[in-house]
Amino acid sequence: MAEDEISKKVERCLADTVVKLGAGLGLGIVFSVVIFKRRVWPITFGAGMGIGMAYANCQNDFQSPYLMYGKFVKDQSP
Repeated sequence: MAEDEISKKVERCLADTVVKLGAGLGLGIVFSVVIFKRRVWPITFGAGMGIGMAYANCQNDFQSPYLMYGKFVKDQSP
């Protein structure tokens, strides 16, 4: 049971990292081309922000052991 929860959290972290890294790179490329005259630092900054946000989400996910996504736990008291 615990292994299943850990594997689900790792999968969520990897998916979240891919999405946030892609969004950061995309915004960095757009800002680099449109505003900053094709400099490299906006792309690097966007990728770093995406990875940082994904890392923070993963860290929060692993530090809350009783949080289950998409499940409703019914009270068993009579």
